[in-house]
Amino acid sequence: MALGIYISVPFCRTKCSYCNFASDVFSRVLFERYVDRVCSDIESAARIAEEVGGKIEREVDSIYLGGGTPTVLSADQLQKIFRAVRAQFDVQSDAEITVECAPGTLAPDVLDGLRRCGVNRVSLGVQSFVDREAAAVGRLHKRATVLEDIARLRAAGISNINIDLIAGLPHQTAESWQMSLAESIATGAQHVSVYMLEVDEDSRLGRELMAGGTRYHAHFVPDDDAIADFYLAACEQLKEAGIEQYEISNFARDGFQSRHNLKYWTRQPYLGFGVDAHSMLVSATPDHEAVRFASADSLELFIAGTPLQRTSVSRQPALKDGFFLGLRLARGVSLRDLSAKFGEQAIENFRSVVAELVEDGLMERTEDLLRLTSRGRLLSNEVFQRFILADEVAPL
Repeated sequence: MALGIYISVPFCRTKCSYCNFASDVFSRVLFERYVDRVCSDIESAARIAEEVGGKIEREVDSIYLGGGTPTVLSADQLQKIFRAVRAQFDVQSDAEITVECAPGTLAPDVLDGLRRCGVNRVSLGVQSFVDREAAAVGRLHKRATVLEDIARLRAAGISNINIDLIAGLPHQTAESWQMSLAESIATGAQHVSVYMLEVDEDSRLGRELMAGGTRYHAHFVPDDDAIADFYLAACEQLKEAGIEQYEISNFARDGFQSRHNLKYWTRQPYLGFGVDAHSMLVSATPDHEAVRFASADSLELFIAGTPLQRTSVSRQPALKDGFFLGLRLARGVSLRDLSAKFGEQAIENFRSVVAELVEDGLMERTEDLLRLTSRGRLLSNEVFQRFILADEVAPL
């Protein structure tokens, strides 16, 4: 089974107030040290896999540079990373190669560098086409910047474009959300990702909301009901435009689903490099299904060589993963497929969890298929938590 490669670039021009990722604004002096460390790890991929007890494939069918903002790196630094990957792995000729980009960071030499690196898909962190909303959370671009970047990408031959949107930004209204949706559709983008604003202590805006404060425009964040309405409106309008929902937060025109992200949700092997990069490989140990491991979640610790955090995944946790990752997909989970892999009795052990979720209107069951309902997608974290916490329960 072909491998997916993820490379984290934790550098940004500015730290957005809603961001809870391991990224920040750093001196460009650190960029080259970081790239060298990432390339060193790529060169050591086979050894790393052996040390953690995983099986590694040389064939690669997806590469994803995320962050952060990978396009703040120079063209030479980006090319150095891609050369390291291609030197260690057999990248398929039709591989999906994605780079995340903040609008306004596509300098001409960087855009040319992406093209020469074989990049064929770009994910634009738009978040909102309404300038006031984008500015309120620290985005440095305007609507016009996004449209210019899309035109330049297409002129360079990179036409597979994803647009990220966030429902729930400060000052957002039903009318302004409609504007962002309409603009996204009008661009002809092949893929749109819609995320509901996350409120937690890992972002400045989240902490301010939890404290009931007014910094970062927190008092202008829509309430939960409005955010849910925005999300449902996106599901409806994107579908009408032929951009079908295939995962809780992801929508695509036919044939343009993200190959790389599907690896996560269908439990295919992937290998991550860089700050807070996560990996999952098939276990080399017969009594385990997989091995997961992750690098340090801070730049300082990563460059210092902090050891990987490793977890062996036995059959029961792997089955839980099969349920809650598979349920993220619109097509749902096949009980027949899970039974074939893990055994009928293992599936039977989740009888009460499935029954409760169906009764609560969060899931629906059609023969051997389980899917989230519309309400279940809005409350997906609750659904997944029930599977994660489930122990051995009454048989189906």
